[in-house]
Amino acid sequence: MANHGAAAALLIASLLVSVALAGAAGARRPLNARIAVNRDASRAYVVKQQEDAAAAVPSLSCSKVHGVQEEETCFSVAQGAGLTQDDFLGFNPNINCAKVFVGQWVCLAATAGGA
Repeated sequence: MANHGAAAALLIASLLVSVALAGAAGARRPLNARIAVNRDASRAYVVKQQEDAAAAVPSLSCSKVHGVQEEETCFSVAQGAGLTQDDFLGFNPNINCAKVFVGQWVCLAATAGGA
């Protein structure tokens, strides 16, 4: 009969090594680094780091905020502020409209570049 304790210990040790190796591999480059792997005509692989796409997006500085009230939705807040849904979502890129909560601050007007 197999020793289940030894098998469990081996499995746990393997998982710990995997986690340690994954952590060490991530330490070599930032998590948001973009890597492209291309195959050229000689069948060699060329690896290059791409520019971060997020760097191209201008930063926004919110100049008008609103605290969400009971029974408000993203759409109703945007409509009440005279904004299109696209403008509202552009000012609030990380918002989850399915989980908006009372007291959550949303941006209703913003300027680019922190100006």
